[in-house]
Amino acid sequence: MENNNKNAVSSYFGALTFDHKAMRKKLPKEVYRALQKTIQTGNKLSEEIAGAVAHGMKEWAMESGATHYTHWFQPMTGATAEKHDAFLTFDKDGTPIERFSGGQLIQGEPDASSFPSGGMRTTFEARGYTAWDPTSPAFLMKGGKGLTLCIPTVFISYHGEALDEKTPLLRSMDAVSKSAIKLLGILGVAGISRVNTYAGAEQEYFLVDRKFYSMRPDLVMSGRTLLGAMPPKGQQLEDHYFGAIPNRVLEFMQEVEEELYLLGIPAKTRHNEVAPHQFEIAPIFERANIAADHNLLVMEVMRRVAERKGFALLMHEKPFAGINGSGKHNNWSIGTAEGMNLLEPGDTPESNIQFLVFLVAVLKGVYKRAGVLRASIASIGNDHRLGANEAPPAVVTVFLGELLEKVLDAIESGKVDFATEKQVLNLGLAHLPVLNKDYTDRNRTSPFAFTGNKFEFRAVGSSQPISVPNMVLNTLMAEAMDELADEIQSKIDSGVDKDAAIQEVLRAEIAATKPVRYQGDNYSENLQQAAADRALPNLKNTPQAMRVLRDSDTREMFVKYSVLSQEELDARLNTRLERYVKGIDIEARTLQLMLKTFVIPNVSEYQGEIAISFNALVDAAERVGVSGKTLKSQGGHLKELAESLGAVIDLTAELDAVIEKMDTLEEGFDMADYSADVVLPAMDKVREVADKLEFMVDRDKWELPTYSEMLFEH
Repeated sequence: MENNNKNAVSSYFGALTFDHKAMRKKLPKEVYRALQKTIQTGNKLSEEIAGAVAHGMKEWAMESGATHYTHWFQPMTGATAEKHDAFLTFDKDGTPIERFSGGQLIQGEPDASSFPSGGMRTTFEARGYTAWDPTSPAFLMKGGKGLTLCIPTVFISYHGEALDEKTPLLRSMDAVSKSAIKLLGILGVAGISRVNTYAGAEQEYFLVDRKFYSMRPDLVMSGRTLLGAMPPKGQQLEDHYFGAIPNRVLEFMQEVEEELYLLGIPAKTRHNEVAPHQFEIAPIFERANIAADHNLLVMEVMRRVAERKGFALLMHEKPFAGINGSGKHNNWSIGTAEGMNLLEPGDTPESNIQFLVFLVAVLKGVYKRAGVLRASIASIGNDHRLGANEAPPAVVTVFLGELLEKVLDAIESGKVDFATEKQVLNLGLAHLPVLNKDYTDRNRTSPFAFTGNKFEFRAVGSSQPISVPNMVLNTLMAEAMDELADEIQSKIDSGVDKDAAIQEVLRAEIAATKPVRYQGDNYSENLQQAAADRALPNLKNTPQAMRVLRDSDTREMFVKYSVLSQEELDARLNTRLERYVKGIDIEARTLQLMLKTFVIPNVSEYQGEIAISFNALVDAAERVGVSGKTLKSQGGHLKELAESLGAVIDLTAELDAVIEKMDTLEEGFDMADYSADVVLPAMDKVREVADKLEFMVDRDKWELPTYSEMLFEH
């Protein structure tokens, strides 16, 4: 039913997207049907259809006020890229006209040499292509004084190698569809046109006042504070989570949501997070490639609105030491184009064979490829967050909840002699209703948890695009489904009854994947011991995690499913290592700058004033009757200040030497290991003393905004 309330979100939702409503209005019926078929099945469009779509899209965009278009893509930088071209051109008579052809819609040609290629391209090999992804809707982006038509695309090299994060994601979605249809066929489910994976990224972030942000070189250069002492109050009172949203922040959220709704992005939830001035926005689920596009748009819109509102948006995984960092819970599920969720347990999961088979496929894939999954979310920022008693550990385990654990244990033992009953919670209050109880509790410490009819991958970092983790999830799922299908089919071919074959395979795989199931506290030391006992990979930093991408077994999986070639894997490995090393180098040099231009001069000046004051006190002590004890305590304060300053000067010199040596190392793992094992500890060492000095120095002498100011002044 149409909503006539002009203020209702439904009345303007998607107004800036070339969605079904706009397509039906601007495209001939046969063109609209052909485009819808492409969106649903992945089939290619003919040039004739593409030309008609381009014309309709241009007319729609220009009617809305757009003057330019861009192919919007995701290079291997962790951000998006775009080059704007005007619709304006000239006919043979020199008359200005607006034109947008099918060729311009389908293909663009940015300079590929200026984007990371991980060694696949040299500087002089500049040709690269963007190609339209018709499954993700085009949209109009506000900026400056006008609108630009943004066309979601993939980005490939002259020879067809993927230079972006979206191409492998789309390939993995094709792989998972093919494998799922094969497995469903063995289970007796026919007539499935396509299977898709779906995602929804819960985005955490911090907001700080822009005046403080601009006075912190570390936040400007690296996105996190490299110095800063914890204030007396942090998050220990647990009073921020789900608390009342400050009015200024609420205005920011409302403006963000309005822009997202116009872009057709289904923002659903907003709330305070655990740490001071930390918040979250969460969407409704969408097909994985659209969810990936939309999450990048969410980050971009929030960044722009924050600037307009006088905030700085911090997406770093650990912008402040001592309080919670930010993640991006990636909710992932798999379902058919016909609307069947393959991870829906139903009322009786113990007898829902289809659900159990797909559940076991997830367990099998995550257990076998835990290291690859860990590598998919490896970054400098996430290394600071993972395993810090605030986020999942670096060990990837799966939480299923009490009921599903009971079901799987019963199947493994061959004694499924119980029936699931819907549980309720009686609150004991006559005027309140009885509540239905979920099959699983929430284990917030688990990196990969089943949450009713989906899995929540909680280890993804807040600044990271979700294309890579979803690509890995899809690929490991495709492999696991194929292996299950082959195991079941092999038993059927040997004469085993189909139902018995499925039960036998389930029983064997439940037993084999038991080590990856962990129902306890992932923050505890017990998990670390369990990981060692169960031989689960425990990859504590990015260089360790990225080594998984060199394993031949890992490479064979990606190549087999046509998700990444050997060359494309090498490119991603090299690019990720390069970004890791350069990121830490920027952090180290920024800290070096702050120590030499803020901390040491400011503390030296204050120390001089204290010394003069102390000398004056010593001179007057006998005349005014100051006790020796008083002189000793004040002298002790001056001594502690001087010794701490001396330690900072010495440790800064050590950091200088560490940074200088970095330039002599070979690129790749040598530099990455040195960054993790030598540079970061040297930074932490000098920070510890510098943060101590912050509490010893007159506030007027400490020029850097403090944690108290940034986190508690709205």
